[in-house]
Amino acid sequence: MHAWQAVERGHEVVQLEREPEARGASVRNFGLVWVGGRAAGAELDVALRARELWERIGERVPALGFRANGSLTVLRTPAEVAVAEETAARADASERGLKLLDPAEVRALNPAVRGDLLAALWCERDGAVEPRTAQPALRAALEASGRYTWLPGREVRSVSAGRVRDDRGDEHRADVVVLCTGAWLGGVVRELTGGVPVRRVRLQMMQTEPLGEPLTTSVADGDSLRYYPAYRGAALDALNSGQPQPDVAREHAMQLLVVQRLDGGLTIGDTHAYDEPFPFDTEDAPYDHLAAVAEQVLGRPLPRVARRWAGVYAQCRDTSRVVHREQVEPGVWLVTGPGGRGMTCSPAIASDTADEVGL
Repeated sequence: MHAWQAVERGHEVVQLEREPEARGASVRNFGLVWVGGRAAGAELDVALRARELWERIGERVPALGFRANGSLTVLRTPAEVAVAEETAARADASERGLKLLDPAEVRALNPAVRGDLLAALWCERDGAVEPRTAQPALRAALEASGRYTWLPGREVRSVSAGRVRDDRGDEHRADVVVLCTGAWLGGVVRELTGGVPVRRVRLQMMQTEPLGEPLTTSVADGDSLRYYPAYRGAALDALNSGQPQPDVAREHAMQLLVVQRLDGGLTIGDTHAYDEPFPFDTEDAPYDHLAAVAEQVLGRPLPRVARRWAGVYAQCRDTSRVVHREQVEPGVWLVTGPGGRGMTCSPAIASDTADEVGL
């Protein structure tokens, strides 16, 4: 997205990528453009601007698979409904596109949600893209500009004002250097900064074979209310004290999110682990829990799980900060730590970087 912003503003861009293709959190995510749960203030502002940018870029790059499908947070207990009622009554609810729906309204909007529920919180501002294909689609559009060069399989070894040297010994010169390092916080990042106020977070997710019917919205369960800052308040405090999570969900800091891919499969997750060193393997118990909750919400068996994966992303330790953006040398900027909001907010984060740098 930083490359997109620079090319859009008339500049030439050379992009270096450590891997032959991106393999980190940029592809190991839901592809959610998730506005409803964002914290009021700066985070919501960034998410709303990003949502508009995703739609505009999606119109120009259809292969992104952008769709304004919205989301339903399914509520199955009175305590969960109370949190949604409190959230929907706030002054910024209309800005987020929030509305509380009864079961009949839920099923009219998304007939695939057949499980037992009391209500659902609808967010019409949410959207989705295809994370596995978004980057190749953007690169193809950038290359068509004639002002973009993609150099994969190159790790940056040194950076100084106007110069970048990679592990092949090649030197690249530029007026501005932007380091978008994701969860890679060692090496040249540590050399330039001595360490950044960012932590790493690990997740587990999975994807099924095609569902066989449209899931017309993204879907979340009531545990997502515990995770996103927009829902904080007296009703959430009551939910946390009076309705504890199942042990496996609590131990793995879990929520259910479900997004249908363009091929009909479902991306389902996720867990959160914060203490390193992270395990090198995945655990089955969280997957079993997610599958069971998804089946309860949908009121039907899930298709066969085709893929499972773990991923790691970088999150600012001060979680009220949307991103860590720092000028580490004259003309050299480090941008990292968006956390789980990275896919949602990336277009606006890049636009803000471009403004601050003066592109």
